[in-house]
Amino acid sequence: MLTVDNFNFKDEKVLIRVDFNVPLDSNFNITDDSRITAAIPTIKKILNDGGSCILMSHLGRPKEGPADKYSLKHIVSRIEQLSGSKVLFADDCIGATATELSANLQAGEIVLLENLRFYQNEEKGDVEFAEKLSKYGSFYVNDAFGTAHRAHASTAVIAQFFSGKKCFGYVMANEIANAEKVVKHPERPFTAIVGGAKVSDKLLIIENLMDIADNIIIGGGMAYTFAKAQGGKIGKSLCEDDRMPLALELIEKAKSKGVNLYLPADSVVADNFANDANTNVSENNQIADNYMGLDIGPVASKLFCEVISNSKTVLWNGPMGVFEMSSFEAGTKAVALALAEQTKNGGFSLIGGGDSAAAIHKFHLANQVSYVSTGGGALLEYFEGKELPGVKAILD
Repeated sequence: MLTVDNFNFKDEKVLIRVDFNVPLDSNFNITDDSRITAAIPTIKKILNDGGSCILMSHLGRPKEGPADKYSLKHIVSRIEQLSGSKVLFADDCIGATATELSANLQAGEIVLLENLRFYQNEEKGDVEFAEKLSKYGSFYVNDAFGTAHRAHASTAVIAQFFSGKKCFGYVMANEIANAEKVVKHPERPFTAIVGGAKVSDKLLIIENLMDIADNIIIGGGMAYTFAKAQGGKIGKSLCEDDRMPLALELIEKAKSKGVNLYLPADSVVADNFANDANTNVSENNQIADNYMGLDIGPVASKLFCEVISNSKTVLWNGPMGVFEMSSFEAGTKAVALALAEQTKNGGFSLIGGGDSAAAIHKFHLANQVSYVSTGGGALLEYFEGKELPGVKAILD
């Protein structure tokens, strides 16, 4: 695997696909800059070699062309603070400004291009659009693991224009190395924690993990589909009725493969989906008709944490409940704390992007686990056994 460590970038204009799709509040302040922070070592390596950087990214999901709330201009000052370098901004990713700034770029300088998704050509994987972008640089680095599962113009198509002059940045290299450590070389016991709302979203990853994991813990909204499938009463809890036969299949598959499948014994239930709702603790299969499960209960939390503490390798993908609300964060927080403790005791913990990453950051434990992925969907597809276009494009 070729990374930026394999090259000297002196006098190279390096076109870097970064993932700066960061959350902004109503005043355009960045509420979590971890994706920018993650890319800084790659940028600094290139600048320190005597090269220059042209950064390209998307932000949000603009559907009708340019929109101020999706402009990357809002993050320029933060990139400058973190990189310690002046950042020039091109207000159109393929306009005259971008062409001029890139052409005049000097060693040690950075240009940030405007949001790639202001053009539909980006998500369509348009070859002409990719070729226009490729003209800005002499070398291509993909450091955007968060979009590696998309065959977009800037992540997969563009690489063909840089034969012999393309590689992974540190983010991509670290993501792949840590994911492979879990999939191919897990120290045992290996426990996978799978949470989130829907069984359908996590079906493939659960099936794939059946061949790798010793223990699989199921939490979050998806657990109620399992509970109802087994004849339990789940009240107003989230449930995919059409997936109940599948839930039973997964339970049987785990038994046949000798995998310990842990489902929550109890839940924190509420009479309304609100932080100030009336709450109670209920057995998972005996939830009252007017209540819904919004977090795992204390019994489930205790057992899950015990399994985690006895594991050498843990993958966490998906929260245990609606952790965004303080009334229903306890289960997710307990798992996060157990992971920090398991890591402290010499275990390996991989936090699988998305909501799991948001949770580990919320509880200020990101520095106490082994690795926090920057890519939710990409990591999910990797664990589902799919080929990632953004990775393949560099390796080809």
